[in-house]
Parts: sequence; C-alpha cells; structure tokens
Amino acid sequence: MNTSSPTESELVKALSKGEIKAFNELFQIYGSRIFRFALGYLKSEPDAEELVQDVFLKIWEKRFELKENLSFKAYIFTIAFNIIRKHFVKKALTAKYFEQQVIEDADLSTIQNIDFQSTKKAIDHLVDQLPARRKDVFMKSRFEGLTIKEIADELGTSPKTVENQLGEALKFIREHLGKEDFAGILFFMLFYS
Repeated sequence: MNTSSPTESELVKALSKGEIKAFNELFQIYGSRIFRFALGYLKSEPDAEELVQDVFLKIWEKRFELKENLSFKAYIFTIAFNIIRKHFVKKALTAKYFEQQVIEDADLSTIQNIDFQSTKKAIDHLVDQLPARRKDVFMKSRFEGLTIKEIADELGTSPKTVENQLGEALKFIREHLGKEDFAGILFFMLFYS
C-alpha cells in the first residue's frame, strides 16, 4: 500500500490477503457506525458492543473470501442486520416488547414463523417507491446507522427536515404493509421503526 490513505477497495484487497493493519483501519472506519446502528435496535450498549465484536469476528473469519470490488459498507451492514435479526429470534421477543407494542393476542410461535426474507423484500420494494430524498434519508438512517444530525450535515439540510422525511417514510411503509400482515408489521417495527 502507498503512503497516502488507502481507498476502501485497497483496504478490502489487503484484508483479503490477511493483513491485520487493513482490518484495523476498516474497524476504525466502521466500528462506531456499526455500534450506533446496533444500539438503535438493541437499546443496550453492552449488546451493541458485543454485536460489533461479532461482526468484525465474522469479517476476519471470511477475509479470504472478500472480493476487491465488494461494497464493504453494504457487506458489513448486512452482516450486522442479520446478527440483530438472529438476536431477536433467539430471545423470542420478550414480553416487555409485546407490552410496549400493545400486541395482545400474539404468541411466540407467530414470531418464530415469520418469513424474514420475503418480508424484508416487501419492505425493500416499498422503500424503492419513496421519493428520492426521502429514500436517501431512510437508507442513511436505517442501513448506514447515521444519526439525524449526521444525515442533515451530509445532505445540507436541517435536522427537523430529516426527522420529517424519516417520519413520512416510516408512515408510508407502515400503511402499505397492510393491517392483515401481522408478521410484516412486527418485522417492520423491530428492524425499521
């Protein structure tokens, strides 16, 4: 690698050859963002810290499979999302969650039978229908783990505008999932709200 800051693709290439320095640099770039992303869902700093460790352990274990042209950001957030999903299934969504969501007649077998992949595809389809700016705000918040302020700074707008755009995006998706799709609504509440 040269003396100037390496590009992300150069870091991924170096990591795929087992270079620990590249791994550490990618951790510096993404560690805190993955932590904030996880904290938004898990609501627990220790759980979010553990998730960051799990994500980077998985990346280290799969380092030789990495391709140079890989979108590392998409890759790492997908790993984080999948670990979060497994966390909720494993814990079977505690009674506290049900009380907070005022879902009275739900039983745990419903949660365990959710087809996460097809529900996520349905939500992704709805996200694609959002106006460009609203979609951008939603993606930066839910998939990149950025805060309202970070999104506002990045887009050159006010935090209030970002909050409004995000609120409208969530409302649109919630309404279009349909009241009869209990599993879809529950999935959405867990991973996107």
